[in-house]
Amino acid sequence: MNMFATDLDRTMIYSNRALEELGLEEDLQLSAAEMKEGQPAAFMTSRSLNLLRELAEEALVVPVTTRTYEQYKRVGIFGKDIPVSYEVTSNGAQIHYKGKLLAEWTELVYKRLKEECALQEEMAEFAEGCRFPGTLKKAGDSFFYYILQERISLQEKKKLEEDVRRLGWRISLQGRKLYFIPIPVCKGEAVKFISKREGADILAGAGDSLLDYDFLKVCHHAFVPDHGELSMEMPHGFSCNFSENRGILAGEEILLKAFRLLLGREAALQR
Repeated sequence: MNMFATDLDRTMIYSNRALEELGLEEDLQLSAAEMKEGQPAAFMTSRSLNLLRELAEEALVVPVTTRTYEQYKRVGIFGKDIPVSYEVTSNGAQIHYKGKLLAEWTELVYKRLKEECALQEEMAEFAEGCRFPGTLKKAGDSFFYYILQERISLQEKKKLEEDVRRLGWRISLQGRKLYFIPIPVCKGEAVKFISKREGADILAGAGDSLLDYDFLKVCHHAFVPDHGELSMEMPHGFSCNFSENRGILAGEEILLKAFRLLLGREAALQR
């Protein structure tokens, strides 16, 4: 079986803020992908939703997200409209298989955390000492992030990357969110684990951030939307397929290419 591992936010689904920042064509038909407090919070094009649904019927589709499992479950299209067996959340710290936490994977991750990284409390104390203009939020017991009031400069980011790496951590800037994540908490290792477990023939992936690079680099084919962190800070030597579109239509374009690659046929053209 072929496998498609995909990031969610700003790759497949787009919040109101993302739509405002990245632009939206008039008369484009959208479907709600996430509901929050009874209101639509993120969207796909209706065609994207249909493509992903059809792809999941014939290939192994794996959502891969930095969201916690609780945050991920707000994306109600999975399980309801789109069948998935595996769900990678908390940036790879957790894998759910058929709705249940995969204990085998959790044990592997926490063993590495104990051996290789500063504690989350120590890292949070270090970050607070940097006095970022924003609010600190914890994402379970694996990592944390800041919601910034103003963006930090590239120079500040590079200095911070060097400092946290010495403690076994790394950072990623996605929109207004500045993530602090232990190096062993890695989407790439989770995707490799699933691919090996299922014996995937062709592994394709899609993502927009440096946190997604961890799993995109282990894919046979990597798709990247022409916006976001990866489009601005492409790692040297990394080969990928950039979308021609930006924003929500980039997600649709990527799904069309993945459909053709993994199923060996063209998708229907109508929206």
